[in-house]
Amino acid sequence: MEITSGTILLILAIIAGIIVLAVFLTFVPVMLWISALAAGVKVSIFTLVGMRLRRVIPSRVVNPLIKAHKAGLDVTTNQLESHYLAGGNVDRVVNALIAAQRANIELPFERSAAIDLAGRDVLQAVQMSVNPKVIETPFIAGVAMDGIEVKAKARITVRANIDRLVGGAGEETVIARVGEGIVSTIGSSGNHKKVLENPDMISRTVLSKGLDAGTAFEILSIDIADVDIGKNIGAILQTDQAEADKKIAQAKAEERRAMAVAQEQEMVARVQEMRAKVVESEAEVPLAMAEALKTGNIGVMDYMNIQNISADTDMRDSIGKVSKDPKDKK
Repeated sequence: MEITSGTILLILAIIAGIIVLAVFLTFVPVMLWISALAAGVKVSIFTLVGMRLRRVIPSRVVNPLIKAHKAGLDVTTNQLESHYLAGGNVDRVVNALIAAQRANIELPFERSAAIDLAGRDVLQAVQMSVNPKVIETPFIAGVAMDGIEVKAKARITVRANIDRLVGGAGEETVIARVGEGIVSTIGSSGNHKKVLENPDMISRTVLSKGLDAGTAFEILSIDIADVDIGKNIGAILQTDQAEADKKIAQAKAEERRAMAVAQEQEMVARVQEMRAKVVESEAEVPLAMAEALKTGNIGVMDYMNIQNISADTDMRDSIGKVSKDPKDKK
């Protein structure tokens, strides 16, 4: 069977048509357009082609648009597409709008888009507005006036404040403020037993301070889950102070001892100095006597009498030492 040129051209035309149709269906989401029409959403095929040209995935915009239309929300294709181009999550924003509508919470599309672009989960925020969240703090220690440490753990029930989600502080700020309130309440208590008897005193005091100001939450209640006794900080401080005083006293005593030793050595040096002066004065006696003999102030006999008296004195001392009772010696 011979294949004519007309048959070949027909086959090539069919192949080319299939390729063109595949490219067309790839570039133009016809099935998505049909789904939108079936759902009653008016989206032209040229709008879908324009999304392709603007590098927008049509399904990321059209499917949430269909969902919003079925839920009775008044949103447009331009709003969803602009939010997608801004880097937002269109599907999450639409789900949040639907949840807010079902819960009778006023949430415009602009605010929902702003919350999503701010990096917060707007759907979770709406769900938290309906179902409040419980935040549990770690054990927070405070010291009562009697010096006893008291540890308290709190459970904070919060609800999302949609009006303050953009620019509002997060959970960490709420926990820090509650911790500060617990510490100040325990610290202002005169006795740790009062805190143990009335733990609700902490929650009432902390809750009355309006700690949710400037945060993305509204505090509904603060409940003290557990209270425990810690260390006796007052006794520890007194012990440390006594130890420090002891070291200071020892240092001062050592300083006085060193001064006494120095003074003693100074007195020994002075005694040696005085002895040297005595020796020096005794050395001048022979010179003075020689000068007196030379000038005639004393005679030779006078000098001899002085020598005899000195010898007699030495002899008496020697006799006294020999005749002294040996029992008296020690």
